[in-house]
Amino acid sequence: MDRTVVRQLGLLVVAFVATLLLLGGAYVMLSAQTSGPRRTDQPGSIGAGSSGLGPSGIAAPSASATAPNPSASGEKPSQPPDVVLTGAGDIASCGFNSDKETSDLLIDQPGTIFTAGDNAYEDGTPEQFEKCYDPTWGRVKDRTLPAPGNHDWNTQGAAGYLGYFGTAAAPNGTTWYSTDLGAWHVIVLDSNCAKVGGCGVTSPQGRWLAADLAAHADSRCTLAIWHHPRFSSGEHGDDADVGPFWTQLVAADADLIINGHDHDYERFAPQNAAGKEDRKNGIREIVVGTGGAGLRTFPTVQPNSEIRLAGELGVLRLTLHVVNYDWEFLPVDSHAITDYGSALCH
Repeated sequence: MDRTVVRQLGLLVVAFVATLLLLGGAYVMLSAQTSGPRRTDQPGSIGAGSSGLGPSGIAAPSASATAPNPSASGEKPSQPPDVVLTGAGDIASCGFNSDKETSDLLIDQPGTIFTAGDNAYEDGTPEQFEKCYDPTWGRVKDRTLPAPGNHDWNTQGAAGYLGYFGTAAAPNGTTWYSTDLGAWHVIVLDSNCAKVGGCGVTSPQGRWLAADLAAHADSRCTLAIWHHPRFSSGEHGDDADVGPFWTQLVAADADLIINGHDHDYERFAPQNAAGKEDRKNGIREIVVGTGGAGLRTFPTVQPNSEIRLAGELGVLRLTLHVVNYDWEFLPVDSHAITDYGSALCH
């Protein structure tokens, strides 16, 4: 046979075989697209390490297949707004003008106001609340979360304090209560332990605190306010009577404690209930007894004290976000030393 003819026949055979191979590959690819395993991020698919079967052996629907999809309807997932909480303790005395100066700072702050006890000097009488506290901090009374101090209890039954603040100070008939601000759970306690049946875990207040923490166990961020600090470098020093508060709050992963009583500003590193530094699970304590009463110095320095400001009137402003918070000490003297920072909730 002519060599040219043989060559042409060979080329035809090669072309025929190549065509068969191309058709077979296309069929395999089409089969893979229509009957092969789905991506694990597709609705209804089974993720790695999961059988995809419910307790009865029936295929369990995936979260993406059953949960509402806000983006599909144009809605954005809602979350609590940021809130501002500002205040101090050791506040009003008719013999000083300092509480007027600190209250002037509050007027410009949005959100909620707190007090950390010793609201009206010297004895928390109805008259002292009306004549000393009301003209100054009383200007923001309608948005105040009050806490009682030892001077407020100098009047029998804290009658001046309770009479002035009314249900805001005792919404449930006790001088301790809680509320929610944005994403935060805020607890106000009464550290005048001898006046209220104790502060231990078996006391009425201790049992209430345990129940309140359990009822709000899903809160990402928790803040507690009361008067006497567990740890302090100030004149009064540490107060062991409120140790049970710390024990319960640490166990519940609370984040921040605000106190007064010592007339100064002091911030501690996160600590456990025994006063050992614990930046992972501990609670930050800030003492802000700078609301207007006469200021004092620091006779000592306690472990884990990170900053101490003596001789400066001012208020503490907290900005409470969904998963973290900012703090800033606002001094009356705009040129004075201040303190500020941010931290994540547990």
